[in-house]
Amino acid sequence: MKTIPFSTVLTALQDTSRAFPGRYIEQFSDLSPVNLEAVMQVWPRLPQARKHLLLKRMVERFEQDLLLSFDDLAVRLLEDPDGQVRLYALQLLNETTDTRLLPRLTQMTTADPEPASRARAADLLGQFVMLGELEEISPAHRDQVVNCLLAAARDPDGQIARAALESLGYSSHSEVPLLIESALRHRDPRWQASALTAIGRSADTRWQDQVLEALLSEDQPVRLAAVRAAGQLQLAPARQSLLNMLEDEEDDEVLEALIWSLSLIGGEDVREYIQTLMDDTDDEELLEFLETALLNLDFTEDAEQFNLLAYDEDEPLNRKNGKRRS
Repeated sequence: MKTIPFSTVLTALQDTSRAFPGRYIEQFSDLSPVNLEAVMQVWPRLPQARKHLLLKRMVERFEQDLLLSFDDLAVRLLEDPDGQVRLYALQLLNETTDTRLLPRLTQMTTADPEPASRARAADLLGQFVMLGELEEISPAHRDQVVNCLLAAARDPDGQIARAALESLGYSSHSEVPLLIESALRHRDPRWQASALTAIGRSADTRWQDQVLEALLSEDQPVRLAAVRAAGQLQLAPARQSLLNMLEDEEDDEVLEALIWSLSLIGGEDVREYIQTLMDDTDDEELLEFLETALLNLDFTEDAEQFNLLAYDEDEPLNRKNGKRRS
């Protein structure tokens, strides 16, 4: 493939008489320091609409291609005075684990002028909560993030508070179950959906009954969040309900979530149902998704088999906590 000089990309970016070529988008991935500075030099002179369109297309490519990384540019754009630019920058940082960003992300969650940017920053902090629970970042960093989110979960702006609650789902902090319970009781189904999203991230099966009940909801976001939570928690009692829902569900997003959650739970009839769906569809995109779900089901079943083989019937149980003696 012929290499495109970055000067050509910059010239095209500044030529507002023509649409920016889509084939140049990937040139902004993994920018060298020199090229990054070159972009930042011309950035203030670009029309707002051109910036927005460029970043929108960048986000779309980022979501499609796992090999692309726009982190370096996105970090610089977190300081942009345009709220929409900052929001796109946060979307481009969706997979970041760089703790050097925590001061800026927590500050944005707390005080960014745009509620949408505050909510997105709160959402992004969930990744760091999870890393903290896995002890992959320092306790100090974990506590910094959790304390920020606990404050944001009580923000008067519901969009921000719900995003914070969802991120806190990963946390073992003692206040989180109380926040989830409060959200489940809320009349607004958006709060119920956020509570179920947090439950799915909690790895805590204490919420099984609430998830099973929410599977029957007539509200699509609530039903979708419940389906995902059932899979994330691998709730075997939800299997038959999910299989029943496959026959009547009309919403494509919920249908895909049903299939994926069943592939995480596994068990009787799941493989047959997915195989039947494969036999009945001519949709190439759906067929590819179903094939991936079957591969995931293989992984689930292999893990279950491994757990069974690892069980030693001759090894005595510790009667106090049901665990094997080490």
